[in-house]
Amino acid sequence: MKRTLRRWLYIGHRWVGIVTCLFFAMWFISGVVMMYVAFPGLSEKERLAALPDIQWEKVTLSPDAAMKAAGATHYPRDLRLSMLADEPVYRITGWDGRRQAISAADGRVITGVSEQQALAVAQHHPASRSPRLEEIVDRDQWSVTARYDPLRPLYLIALGDDAGTLLYVSSRSGEIALDTNHTERVWNWLGSIPHWIYPTVLRKDAPLWRLVVLWISGISLIVGVTGIWIGILRVRPKRRYASGRITPYRGWMAWHHVTGLIAGIFVLTWMFSGWLSLNPGEYFASRNTSREVLQRYAGHDAPTIATKLPTPQFPVVEARFVWLDGSPMIVAASRDGTQRPLDVTSGQTTAIPQDRLWTAAAKLLPQARVAERMGLEEYDSYWYPHHHDRELPVLRAVFDDDAKTWFHISPVTGDIIGRADSSRRTYRWLFNALHSFDFRLLLMYRPAWDIVVWLLSILGTIVSASGVVVGWRYLRAALCSSS
Repeated sequence: MKRTLRRWLYIGHRWVGIVTCLFFAMWFISGVVMMYVAFPGLSEKERLAALPDIQWEKVTLSPDAAMKAAGATHYPRDLRLSMLADEPVYRITGWDGRRQAISAADGRVITGVSEQQALAVAQHHPASRSPRLEEIVDRDQWSVTARYDPLRPLYLIALGDDAGTLLYVSSRSGEIALDTNHTERVWNWLGSIPHWIYPTVLRKDAPLWRLVVLWISGISLIVGVTGIWIGILRVRPKRRYASGRITPYRGWMAWHHVTGLIAGIFVLTWMFSGWLSLNPGEYFASRNTSREVLQRYAGHDAPTIATKLPTPQFPVVEARFVWLDGSPMIVAASRDGTQRPLDVTSGQTTAIPQDRLWTAAAKLLPQARVAERMGLEEYDSYWYPHHHDRELPVLRAVFDDDAKTWFHISPVTGDIIGRADSSRRTYRWLFNALHSFDFRLLLMYRPAWDIVVWLLSILGTIVSASGVVVGWRYLRAALCSSS
């Protein structure tokens, strides 16, 4: 029985490994590309940099009246004012994800944007030289995910710059959804697209894509386990093989065996963490903050500001209307990404007292209390900027609920900018640490992170590439013998 099981272990690893080693090689090589070129997206700074200054003299509608025109009776998820070409508009996002645009000049509901308006929007992008409409797309490789669904279809506009920047503008609301450049598009065909198995035809069906990736990565994980098992069974560090070798193999097979033993644990933990990234079985909690929690923090559930808006004393490209602990506030954003809270009556820049933030934070979880108040002046293992921007300094409210929830709060705007419970912190170590090597010591000395990831990726590539060669030889021999 033992001999039979071992034989099937070898056979299973050999033949299934022929296919999975191709995926392993693809993942390791594409992962190195992803270290330096991310999938195209639109950061908050990039979005604000592409907006024109608000023409306050054209704003005749109050935020309260805009919400009434939109049919909103409760505090929305998001309410902001910006320009659509030469017209100020309120942009309202409901809790169901529905988006509406209301003219701040005459109160009409904006349901569509013309090609000329889209080109006028594109004109304000920093990379814009001679914008022209390429086509209208519903979904393509770079706008495939569901986050863009409320904005479709999209005007695809070439900005005419040397970087080959393409801008995606919503035909519904005129919002900028995304920008990409030639370098991003080329490198992502070698990076994120193969790494995430992201062809448009598959990714547009999110449940199917998730199922496919779960199965492929799950089977690859099993192959990795069997490979380590076989490698341990076949190695002889003491009672060695002929010529003093620890492996019975030669050539490519020896490379596969030895490097598999050296890098096997890394390959296994990397595969496991990648599989976990899809949150199988919804085991890990969502990182999103619920409507009820945010409304308790705001202290208000009604429309926002009914009076005429004050004119700020500095250029503003976007104004957000928020509540904090029962009081309305305007958060004004400049083109450089700076955000400042304003008094709703005078329009003067104001600072939010920290006591007020802690008072509002105490209402986030009514069944728990704030066990610890922290002011982070430097990054730590749970709040760090790798892969994305992270504000600093930041406040951390630590609650004593069963989930040990933390909220991160901006001391400048009062926004809740992060939420993590014990489940999400566990996920941080099982995914971010094991898959992206987000260890604080490595991130503090960034070249160390690059060196470690490069070395391990090279080892993983040798393991998988040698497996591809060996597998192809077995397959070719089997085909020749059968013919």
